[in-house]
Amino acid sequence: MKTAFGTSRSSRGARGLLCFALATSFAHAADDPPKLVQQFLGKYCLECHDADAQKGDRAFDAFALPFKSVADLIEARDIIDQLTLKEMPPKKADQPKDDERIAMIRALRDGTVAAHAKFQTTGSRTVMRRLSSREYENTLAVLFGRRVDTLGLTADFPKEKTTEHMDTIGKSLVTSGFLVDQYFQSANRLVETRLGKPATPPKDWKFNSHFVQYEELQGSHKSAFNYRYLDLCEQPNTDTRQGGYGHIEDFLKGVPVSGLYDLEVEATALHRDTHYDPAIFGIDFSEPFILGVVPGDVTKGHIHYPQAIEPLLATAVVPDNTPTWFKFRVWLEAGQTPRFIFPNGPFESRASVVTINKKYQDEFKSDVGSSGVGRAHILKEGKLPHIRISEIKIHGPVPEKPSAEELAVFGKDGFQEAKALGQLNAFAEKAYRRPLTEEDKKPIRVLYEKRIAEKAAPRQAALDSLKLILCSPSFLYLSEITDESAKALKPHDLATRLSFALWATPPDEALLAAAKSGNLTQDAELKKHIERMLSDERINGFVNGFIDSWLNLRDLGSQPPPRETNRAYYAEDLPSSMKAEARLFFRDLLKNNGSVAQFIDCEHTFVDKKLAKLYELPEAKTLRFADGFQKVSLKGNNHRGGLLGMAAVLTVSANGVETSPVTRGVWVTENFLGFPPPPPPDVVPAIDPDVSGATTIRDRLAKHRADAACAECHRKIDPLGFSLEAYDAVGRWRKKYPAANKKTKPAEIDTTGEFPSGETYTDFAGFKRVIRDTRADHFTRHLIRQLLTYTTGRTMELADDLPLDQLQEKVKKQGLGLKTLMVECLMSDVFRSR
Repeated sequence: MKTAFGTSRSSRGARGLLCFALATSFAHAADDPPKLVQQFLGKYCLECHDADAQKGDRAFDAFALPFKSVADLIEARDIIDQLTLKEMPPKKADQPKDDERIAMIRALRDGTVAAHAKFQTTGSRTVMRRLSSREYENTLAVLFGRRVDTLGLTADFPKEKTTEHMDTIGKSLVTSGFLVDQYFQSANRLVETRLGKPATPPKDWKFNSHFVQYEELQGSHKSAFNYRYLDLCEQPNTDTRQGGYGHIEDFLKGVPVSGLYDLEVEATALHRDTHYDPAIFGIDFSEPFILGVVPGDVTKGHIHYPQAIEPLLATAVVPDNTPTWFKFRVWLEAGQTPRFIFPNGPFESRASVVTINKKYQDEFKSDVGSSGVGRAHILKEGKLPHIRISEIKIHGPVPEKPSAEELAVFGKDGFQEAKALGQLNAFAEKAYRRPLTEEDKKPIRVLYEKRIAEKAAPRQAALDSLKLILCSPSFLYLSEITDESAKALKPHDLATRLSFALWATPPDEALLAAAKSGNLTQDAELKKHIERMLSDERINGFVNGFIDSWLNLRDLGSQPPPRETNRAYYAEDLPSSMKAEARLFFRDLLKNNGSVAQFIDCEHTFVDKKLAKLYELPEAKTLRFADGFQKVSLKGNNHRGGLLGMAAVLTVSANGVETSPVTRGVWVTENFLGFPPPPPPDVVPAIDPDVSGATTIRDRLAKHRADAACAECHRKIDPLGFSLEAYDAVGRWRKKYPAANKKTKPAEIDTTGEFPSGETYTDFAGFKRVIRDTRADHFTRHLIRQLLTYTTGRTMELADDLPLDQLQEKVKKQGLGLKTLMVECLMSDVFRSR
């Protein structure tokens, strides 16, 4: 029949009569939804999607109301999406009128609602999940009253698995035997280093000589000043590691016990006014030099290289040419030694020295040498920009009575043998985030008494019991005390879910009090705490975790660009600034209840000096590093605005080396609009790389789409990525592709495109307008879906479709404010259910 329709006049006439007959009867089918669906499919769909054709692996012959299976509900949701986006029928096919389309969508939605209860899954319940690695460290920091990142408790944990980029999903957070062993080792290390350390009187150390540097620098530094100074010559994020970390050679054994230590450092910023070409160093000489302190451990790796455990402990701005004393109070773990870094220092010291020796060799009286990397003559006669440390004093451990850990675990009076079990139970109640049962108390009492019987000191017996608590499933898992048969979470379970959702930490006293009273499950009380927690600084725990998951920013930097062509990416630590922009933007919308439509397009963003320069904003000329991030206007700027104009998104959606409309289009459809594309069939050929430079990626995609197996998906994906080709692999605006070689001219970038539904655009601004005008509802629904996925710890299922639709309508009526959206999500039955 399909062949006949396309080959004879009589066939075309028959088809016209058939269509006319269907059209005239369509209105009469409105009161008969099953008939309406069958007529719509027959008129607009079955030509390509019957049992014979099955274009896109879809056949609708048997699809009908009422729905008979979960597969029917899934198919219905997909048809609704395609009709809403006007992506089906294809543009070249006959198009339904608006009233036909709306009637079909309404019939399918009504059918979905009717079948909702019938096909509900096992209750859309969260699999009991353990704490993620970041939640684990956050929780221990709260329970022990001090940062624990200096211990690196999770450094050897297996890499966290994710689902849809989310790191909070119960089914992904598996617990292996290896991880259980790591939990024990971490608990033992934490308790012993923080609470089991021996009493140690303060001691003083002083260092003003024998500052041995990295191996390749030792000859030059010995020759120039016999190791008299510790020089920081480059930033720590380099390939060659020559002067990025300054250590104390005579203090490699580190501090004797974990504790607070006072550091005094005499340092000078030298040659910020160097006459050498600034391009040699790749830094901003208008900014003062910054000195940083990080821990180092000679047993954990090369002392001159980055180590797994090196949180920034302190920073200071170093004045030019004047030796200045700086005082820092820092926390160091037993065996750690302070190391000094130059965060905004030159990029690649070795390369800088090689260039100086070539370009300025006539300025030196001393022999430059033939190696090209010698620097003794530069240190004595030249103007190499660096920070020079001349003396270091260390004092500690600083006495604390009681220590933060002692206070947090045992209370203001410290450990008391007579009250040991009571103190342990009180700590366990905080760790388990709920009242203890006799079954909870029994193993704690048994172990404590067992250790006492083994002649352990009472304090040591208590410390061993603490380790037991920290290895208990009640601590490691967000275990629920809500009855298995109940659907709604009990107050303490709800408090725990809410706190880890918004703060990534255990509930605070106010939330626990509301749970204890039983009032937390009441709407007014719950809403009060949600709004309180959203306004608290600890909301950064949610913002950072959710942004990393929703936008997949956790992978930012996993495919870094080549150093030789993207110097600023490394020299200015752009990934950190990129992430900060997205987080601050989200936090600002949340604080001010800004419309979620601003995620699609917005006339402001947040930038620091580095991002302002990358974005070519006028603020690049006025901002200083000390200003941090500032809210800036993007009015009239067609290159930025909304998430899709942010460098973080544009970088994570590229592969580090080159860009592709396909890669970025997939990112947009999956992370932004919520329509994950199906995986390509095994038979689809790869897109051939253009080794000659004769064609653009658009040309190669056109050839690729000529394959029928490729065309169906690419016509939906590619238009979502074409306008984003105006940005390179790190989000820098461009008009041309880089030339493939010196013989070819750079190709112009074509940013035009057409959606499958017929909307066209000419550039990035036009692309965003189409998204805003035609797909804003899909964006909002996906945001709600991802929010509930992240906060409940489970992926949304078919049974959740109706509540999600209802939430979207509710939020839309209230103006689409982000805070409103979050409150409604957290007040919903989906969030409050097991």
